[in-house]
Amino acid sequence: MNTCRSNPIIIMGGGLAGLSAGFCLTEAGRPVTVFEAGSEVGGLSRTIRHGDFKFDLGGHRFFTKNEETESFVKNILQNDYLNVHRKSKIYLQKNFFDYPLKPSNALLGLGLTTTMRAIADYGKEKMKGLFTRPQHISLEDWVVSNFGRTLFTIYFKEYSEKVWGIDCKSISEEWVSKRIEGLSLGVAIKNALFKFTGRKVPTLVDRFIYPPRGIGQISDRLREEIEKENTVNTSTRVREIRHKDFSITGVSAQNCEKNYDIKGGEFISSIPVTHLVNMLSPTPPQSILEAASNLRYRDLVVVTLMIDREQVTDLTWLYLPEKDMPLGRIHEPRNWSPYLVPVGKTSIVAEYFCFQNDSIWNSSDSALADITALQLEQLGLIDKSEVIDHCIVRVPKAYPVFEVGYNTYYSKILDYLKNFKNLHIAGRTGMFKYYNIDHAIESGLETAKRILN
Repeated sequence: MNTCRSNPIIIMGGGLAGLSAGFCLTEAGRPVTVFEAGSEVGGLSRTIRHGDFKFDLGGHRFFTKNEETESFVKNILQNDYLNVHRKSKIYLQKNFFDYPLKPSNALLGLGLTTTMRAIADYGKEKMKGLFTRPQHISLEDWVVSNFGRTLFTIYFKEYSEKVWGIDCKSISEEWVSKRIEGLSLGVAIKNALFKFTGRKVPTLVDRFIYPPRGIGQISDRLREEIEKENTVNTSTRVREIRHKDFSITGVSAQNCEKNYDIKGGEFISSIPVTHLVNMLSPTPPQSILEAASNLRYRDLVVVTLMIDREQVTDLTWLYLPEKDMPLGRIHEPRNWSPYLVPVGKTSIVAEYFCFQNDSIWNSSDSALADITALQLEQLGLIDKSEVIDHCIVRVPKAYPVFEVGYNTYYSKILDYLKNFKNLHIAGRTGMFKYYNIDHAIESGLETAKRILN
């Protein structure tokens, strides 16, 4: 560990937000020390290597409307990137539907009766909106208002509940409205019939940037640049954050070899905000601890099957909303980059959304591989005999859960943390925001710029 440079900036969490901040500060000549609990940097945006196979934890595209952020990523990658065409489907009622939804497929594929009911529902919601301003509290409220109840029930309800593990009436509308901001059935129809590019609606974007050796290439390059002048410590978990008079004074960190006690001037946290609050010493007021206990994260189990075949699909993603199939989404890495699999082989990455200690999380690796192979066989995608290997990764606290009313607790925590003069929070889990890659990077860069200014 680099201890010769006094008063370093301490970064807790080596995901894209923390690394982007570290890179920016290193470029400015500031001393930086990064602590990452995992064995590799990148957080959810890392690439796993298993023999000759590589895969991301769910497949992460990079797209941004911010030219500065796009230039930043392209420069970090030294212009080593691919432009990938997005092709996604939803498997529902034994049929494949386009995603993003296209009226010719999403409506007509349901049959005339259901199609007419869906159009009537959509028209009814639009008419209601002419006379009253809709009150959106839950995900269900927002989707029904924008698509009608028929399409909500068919396309949104089951998948949303599978992803988040709670009823749609309990999911805050803030999540869905920001994730597919500007999208309605009307926009989808315009996109399908008039060749609208969808560039202003990220959900409709049909091309994206992708590093040839996996999304983790971005994190690895950021780490390389930081370590030219500073230190990135992996497999090292922060255990305690000491403070006095609302100023952080230092942290205690631990890995398998030793304990570290390190002082710093400024502190950046991209670790889960609930962990941050509970690591503060002295302990925060009880009301803050209670607020933190009311925020939840959704966990993820990623099951990757290595297949003795050159290709299974031509898709970037396949969504599986129905409850009788426990896996939620799959992707085939070779369709993102041919450099992720050996010649003549392919792989399928399946995502299971869960909570820690439920049946999926606690299943053995071999059981998860068998369940996944069976489901892919039932879909007609593979034969179980083609599976030559598997790799399972469990990802705790992958996504913040936006339950109705969560903002009351989050705001209370945020107001308390703002009292600390030298503490900055960033990133998806750090800020309890559903950030895409571009937003995570931007939050890190913005944090670094605040410190430099």
